[in-house]
Amino acid sequence: MATLQWVPDLDTGISEIDVQHRRIVDYINRLNELRATGARDGLEDVIAEMVDYTMSHFAFEEELMQNAGYMFTGPHKRVHEIFTRKVAEMQARFEGGEDVIEELHGMLSRWLFNHIRNEDHGYIEAVKAYQKMAVRQHESEKEQLKAEVLRELAAERQRKGWLARLLGV
Repeated sequence: MATLQWVPDLDTGISEIDVQHRRIVDYINRLNELRATGARDGLEDVIAEMVDYTMSHFAFEEELMQNAGYMFTGPHKRVHEIFTRKVAEMQARFEGGEDVIEELHGMLSRWLFNHIRNEDHGYIEAVKAYQKMAVRQHESEKEQLKAEVLRELAAERQRKGWLARLLGV
């Protein structure tokens, strides 16, 4: 089994997603490294961590697509579900004593890179547009809040001015 190397065409340009994808590659590479040592406990831990992390990545990615209004969110989610079932089956086989590490590594390696290049690259435009809109909306909300605070401060100064005049302070 070979160590996976990240290549630029895997980048989505969405920093959070790219960081998460690279971390999944790191898990796959750790799986490969531990396979050579034969440490089943270490392998079991890495598989469990990788599954947990991948599930949280899928949830993050699906929410991002949903929020962006990406029209293929449903089919993309189903691809995630099918993959998750396959990995869970292999994890159960491993926990049952089978040596599935080479098979798992190969499946993960092929699936991840194909998935990023094909399915994930499909949502990039929608998500980037959504993120730009969200940034503009956030900046607009900040400007509105700033204006509101300045109005309140001006009103407070006027009230103090009146009170100070009344009390002769």
